[in-house]
Amino acid sequence: MRIGFIGAGRMGTPMVRRLVAAGHDVHVLGRSSEARRAIKELGAQPVSFAAAVGTDAAVVVICVFTDEQVREICLDSPLLTTMPPGSTLVIHTTGSPETAEAVAAQAVSHDITVLDAPVSGGPHDIEAGRITLFVGGDEDTVARIEPVLRGYGDPVLHVGPMGSGQRVKLVNNALFTAQIGLVAQAVRLAGQLGIDEATLLSALPHASSAGRAVTSVAAKGSVAAFSASVGEFLRKDVAVVRALAAELGADMGALDNAIAASTDDS
Repeated sequence: MRIGFIGAGRMGTPMVRRLVAAGHDVHVLGRSSEARRAIKELGAQPVSFAAAVGTDAAVVVICVFTDEQVREICLDSPLLTTMPPGSTLVIHTTGSPETAEAVAAQAVSHDITVLDAPVSGGPHDIEAGRITLFVGGDEDTVARIEPVLRGYGDPVLHVGPMGSGQRVKLVNNALFTAQIGLVAQAVRLAGQLGIDEATLLSALPHASSAGRAVTSVAAKGSVAAFSASVGEFLRKDVAVVRALAAELGADMGALDNAIAASTDDS
C-alpha cells in the first residue's frame, strides 16, 4: 500500500521504519537534503513538499508536534486536494479535538476520511510495535485502516467518533502528569524523613505504589531528569486539556493540584 507520511522525527522515524518493513511503499516529507538522505536510509521515498505526500496515497499519516503544525499542513496547504478520493488521513499529533474535527470537515468535501489517533508511549514502544493508539472516527474506516496502524501500534483502540481519540489522550496525559506530581510530592516527603531520592526511587518500583509514573521516573533517576526528558510534551498537552475543560465548564478537581506539583518541578 502507498502511504504518505509527514513528521519523521523522534516518534515518526520508527513508525516509518516499521511501515517499510511491513512492505508498504512509504513516501515521507523531507524538507532538507539531510532529512531526505535519512529518509532514504529508512528505505522510504523522500518528497520535498507536503502536497506531494498525498499523491496516489491510500493513507497519509501526520505525526508532528503541535496543533498549529497540523492546521498548517492540513488546512493551509494543498495536501487534501492531492489525496485521492476514498483515501484516509490519520492524525497522530495530540492536540485539540476541534483541530481534528476541522480537518475532518474540510476533508469530507474531497471524499477523504479522517481518523484522530494520538499515541501513548515512546519511540521504544513504536520500535517494538506496541505503542497504544486511541482512535476516533468512523468505525468502518478504523477497521479498514487498522492493518496499517498495527504495523507499529498495539493495542489499536477505537474509542468513539471523530475527536474522541484526542479527548481520551488528553485525559490520559492529565492523569499521568498528575501522577508524576504525586511522585514529586513523595520525593519531597522522603527527603523530609531523611530518605534520599535515589534510594526511594530504587525501592518504590518493587512496592504497592509501583505504576507507570513511578517506574518512568525511576528509570530516569530523578523527577527533574524525567521532567527534562518529557516535560515539553506533557506541558503542551496539559495546556490543551485545561483549555478544553475551561471551554466546556468541566472541573478537573484534584487532578489540577497534582498537575501543578508536577509542572512546578519541571
